[in-house]
Amino acid sequence: MRNVLLIICCLVVPAPLLAQPFPAKPLRVFTQFIPGSGGDTSLRVVTTLVAESVGQPLVIENRAGAGGALAAEAVMRSAPDGYTLLASSSASHVFRQFLVKKMPFDPTRDFTPISLLMETVTYLVAGPALPPTLGELLKYAKANPGKFSYGSSGIGTEGHLSGQQISQLMGIPLVHVPYKASAEAAQAVMAGTLPSTFVIYGSMAPFMRTGKVRVIAAVGDERTSRLPDVPTVRESVPGFEAVTSWTGMFGPAAMPASIVQRLNTEFMKAVKDPAAQKRLDQMGMDAVGNAPEEFAARIQREVQLAARLVKLAGIQPE
Repeated sequence: MRNVLLIICCLVVPAPLLAQPFPAKPLRVFTQFIPGSGGDTSLRVVTTLVAESVGQPLVIENRAGAGGALAAEAVMRSAPDGYTLLASSSASHVFRQFLVKKMPFDPTRDFTPISLLMETVTYLVAGPALPPTLGELLKYAKANPGKFSYGSSGIGTEGHLSGQQISQLMGIPLVHVPYKASAEAAQAVMAGTLPSTFVIYGSMAPFMRTGKVRVIAAVGDERTSRLPDVPTVRESVPGFEAVTSWTGMFGPAAMPASIVQRLNTEFMKAVKDPAAQKRLDQMGMDAVGNAPEEFAARIQREVQLAARLVKLAGIQPE
């Protein structure tokens, strides 16, 4: 009789209680970052902590190429069960759709935002012989129309669009000089062949110690704790909207809300970890961590801003 009752109890247990808790197997995280790069290393700082917390490995799948499309497509076509994730960037998820004629995926429709993990602030730097503040630098550029140039890591990047926005808001022509990498542009400033450039902190830090570059302004909503004495662009350019570079976590479209929430909780906990924040800070990254709805809203705002700035810059998709 006791065995019969036990069998009956098992039969009436709700199915969700019999299901294995998530995650029950390793998770795969696809990313556009190449192994050993700053983006890859900072991502592993976070995923290592998540793996320890959930008791399952998070396997990084580096799929560089096509502006992040290879990694994105792999995740887009996967089951929305939370076991296949995408660590993407603002360059791929916000800006690229305005730079190419055909996107193999829709950044908004084909993915589920989980959390913004980290971002890096871009700074405007200039040679030591130039004026020390952005206001004075713009007066210099206005007095020398068409002769003052700035560099960036390429057409359509955060630096390029920031410069175009400053030019439009202040009514001052600025000449854009694209480089393959922000470090190359910083080296040109050091060599005196380029007046100024936009560069991320990680690429700029080694040059700051030489005294051959001067940090003029931060491209962010607020001054950074890393360089608190450096003013923001907005302090000299009213109406300026910051264009930042970030890394965020996504899943395929139509993920169950419960799984999204579980993943968000784990990634939020990882980026709030003091040791992780210290490590990311050393790499020039600021830990963020936000709710899926907040992340989705931010992406929407940045897509609208990027569309306006790309049009302003006269950039044509290729």
